[in-house]
Order: sequence, then C-alpha cells, then structure tokens
Amino acid sequence: MSDNILEMIDITKEFPGVKALDEVNLKVKKGEIHALVGENGAGKSTLMKVLSGIYPFGSYTGDVVYNGEICDFKTIGDSEDKGIAIIHQELALSPYLSISENIFLGNEQQSKGVINWSITSQKATALMEKVGLNIDHNLLIKDIGVGHQQLVEIAKALAKNCKLLILDEPTAALNDEDSDKLLDLLLELNKEQNLTCIIISHKLNEITKIADQITVIRDGSTIETMTKGIDEITEDKIIKGMVGRDLVERYPTRKKSIGDKNFEIKDWIVYDPLDEDRQKIKNVSINVKKGEILGIAGLMGAGRTELAMSIFGRTYGKNIQGTIMKDNQRIECRDVCEAIGHGLAYLTEDRKEAGLILSDDIRKNISLSDLWKISKRGVVNTNLELENAKNFREKLRIKSSSIFQQTGNLSGGNQQKVVLAKWLFSEPDVLILDEPTRGIDVGAKYEIYSIINELAEQGKSIIVISSELPEILGICDRIYVMNEGSIVGEMPIEEACQESIMTCIIQSS
Repeated sequence: MSDNILEMIDITKEFPGVKALDEVNLKVKKGEIHALVGENGAGKSTLMKVLSGIYPFGSYTGDVVYNGEICDFKTIGDSEDKGIAIIHQELALSPYLSISENIFLGNEQQSKGVINWSITSQKATALMEKVGLNIDHNLLIKDIGVGHQQLVEIAKALAKNCKLLILDEPTAALNDEDSDKLLDLLLELNKEQNLTCIIISHKLNEITKIADQITVIRDGSTIETMTKGIDEITEDKIIKGMVGRDLVERYPTRKKSIGDKNFEIKDWIVYDPLDEDRQKIKNVSINVKKGEILGIAGLMGAGRTELAMSIFGRTYGKNIQGTIMKDNQRIECRDVCEAIGHGLAYLTEDRKEAGLILSDDIRKNISLSDLWKISKRGVVNTNLELENAKNFREKLRIKSSSIFQQTGNLSGGNQQKVVLAKWLFSEPDVLILDEPTRGIDVGAKYEIYSIINELAEQGKSIIVISSELPEILGICDRIYVMNEGSIVGEMPIEEACQESIMTCIIQSS
C-alpha cells in the first residue's frame, strides 16, 4: 500500500483566457507536513480549491487520489466527509457567534434538530484545550485576536475528524510570537495525532522550519519537490524555483535624497470608539521628511493601525486630540475626503475588506480615490478612466488579462498593486502603507519595495507599518517603535536591529 495519503495527478484548471494549472502533480505522505510554495498567481490556492471541492469535479481535468481512492469531490462537504479540511487566509468565522458556536458551525451537536448546548460546550472546551486556546468558550469571535481566531479554525477542523489539514497563509496576519505558537501547535498535532498538513506560506523561514517536503509551483506547473534530510534546502534555492532566477537582493537599493520635514503629528491622543474612557493612542508625536521612508514597528495591538487610521480622516477613534502639520502649516483631516485633499493616502492592511471592491474591475478600482479628476459635472469620462488604468497597469506591471478583469480574481500581489495604483492616482505627498506586503511572495515583495523606493526618490514622504522586522530594517531610513499606544523608541536605520527594537518594547512594558 502506498505511503501517500494524497496524490494529485495531472491537474489542469482553466479560467476564461487563463490556464491556472497545467498538469500539476503533487504527492503528500501520511503524517507529514508538506509545504506548497510559489509566487502569487502560481496556482497554489487554485490547486487546494480543487482538492477541497471548492472547484468541483468536472471543472478541471486530472485525478485526485485520497487514501488510494479516486475522489470526485463536487462540494466542500464531500471532501470534509473524507477528513479533508481547509483553512483559508480569510478566516471563515462568524464574528457575532461564540467560539463554541463557531467550532461546531455546520457540524452542530444536535438530536432530532435540537442543539445540545451542554455537549457543545464540553466538546468545544476539550478541543480548545487541545489547540492551546485557554480562554472562555462563550467569548464572541469579534472580541478575540487574530491569533486566537486561527486556533478556533484549527479546533473547528479537528471537530470534523480532520485527517488532512490545508492551511493557506496561516501566519500572514500574525506577529512573530503568535506565528511561532501556531507552528509549534502544528508540529505537536503532526507528531501526537499523526495529522497530515499542507501549508501554503510566503514566509520561507517558517517553511524551512516545519516542512518535511516542499513542492514549488511556478506559472501553474510543478517545478520540483524537495525532501528534508535528502535535498539541500535553503531559502535562496526555494526562491530560485519560485521566480525562475536568482534573487540576489531581497531589498532593492535606492539613491537617498532626504529633504526637509514635510509631515508631523503632535501630541496625538485617540480614544477607543467602544470605550470612550480608554486611550488607544497616547500623546504620540512623529514626523517624516520628504524623500524619507519612515518605519513604525511594534507588536500586534501596539496601536500602529489605529494611529494611521485616526490620522487619515479620523476613520478610527473618538475624542481625537492633537495637531497635524504639513509643510509647516496646520491642517484638518476630519474625514477621508479632507485627508485626500491635503495630499494624504492610506493603504489599508486589509486590502480585501477595506482596500478594494473585489467585484469591480481593475479600471474602476484604480479611479476610486479621485473620481473628480476624470469627471465633469458629475459624469465620469470613461476614456480618461481607461487611459489612466492602462497607464498604471503598465507602470506597476499588474498581471491581468486586461484592465476589465475582476479584481477579486487577481493574485494577492497584483491586488496590492491595484491598491497602490488607486492611491497613486490621487497624487499624494504623504503615503501611509499599512502592511504593504502582507500575504504576497518574495518576487512581488521586491516589486512593491521598488515602487516604494521610486516614490521616495520623487520626494514623497512614506510611512511604512509592518509586523515583519526584516522588512522594516530592509527598506526604512528611520524607525519609530510603538508599544501599548505610545512611541517608546526612535532610531536611525544605522543603529537599528531586531534586538534594539525588541529591547524598546520590553523595557516599556
């Protein structure tokens, strides 16, 4: 009998005008952690959607062999019945239901149509303990952090007697500490319960840490599979397989020409919108110069996103106090339109929820930030809109069939480029980039970094918020460190390292 729990043989999947998968082959052994890596748009998520029944049998060619049996999954329920569970990057949890309700959502503990809440609570508590989630099972999903939500998803999969767990970018939204905890849990489940895992991730250090085998996919085709202990596995080798070339530098160099102070926040105070007695941002003062890339580092929950959103048109917070200065003049940014009018742009950390209209095409998304520029008497000039979209698609190298392609069908890296194009269209002087490379591959990251460098060279003031310290250290000129809503450190890049940043955080806690 084969050691493989899964074989995907010659899988081909086409969309209109695009061959997403071209005779892809994948073999996964029982009880192993198998990593699937590749650039955005390489076909990784598409392959897993074929496996899980999201793309049903008949919409692709090739065979899915699970436990020695050819399977024709027509729905996700069919694959779950066989013990296959998938956890997407966008978690499928209901925010206004409790943890225990979410764990058994669609798998209710019921008899004759009546849910047994006592058994639900008991089983949920046991599963939460198994995944290391030591909080009240009655808490609502909206009231717990993203790291805890990931654990709820894993508990939910285990509740369905999962034998093969697929995780798509499980640590993309987590800080280093929560990422390590999640990876340790996967190793523990793998060892103690012989749980087989397929993990998709762009964080190559995590892949090399936990994976027994690594399969590289490029442009919809299988490139190679590497086995730990047999093949030499390095991040550089994985990257070469992903992008088809050596990527000598992770961070592009730029000609620095930093000018005068251009943008400043003084004594900024923001209160929690749900608790007006609680300060979320505490007397923060920061500044950024023309042509400078300023980094804001900190752990999850430090207040970085809240700070950015409160600055950009007061989209977060209550009872906001403080001063915004631009070009030595005090300005007011009481709403998003006013912020844009003063030359500010904010690239959100959540492109799918708040950055894009996924059901609209590239053309319409790009023009969203400044429709007045291409309108007359309230009517959009479609010729100008088309010309603008084509220019940005070419300039930012957005990979798509055309500017009319639905944005939701683009890869993560290309979606991020569309968000950038949208804000560049408004011609801002100050760009706040919140997690600008979250969930995208190393090749796409390099392109985003290059765009950021070009903007800095044009004299734009750039503020980068990132949970990845190597990224902050690789692209920024100066760094502020935040913790618990306060600035706890400032350092030029020449004095900055991961240890000095963490020291600021620890000493302030």
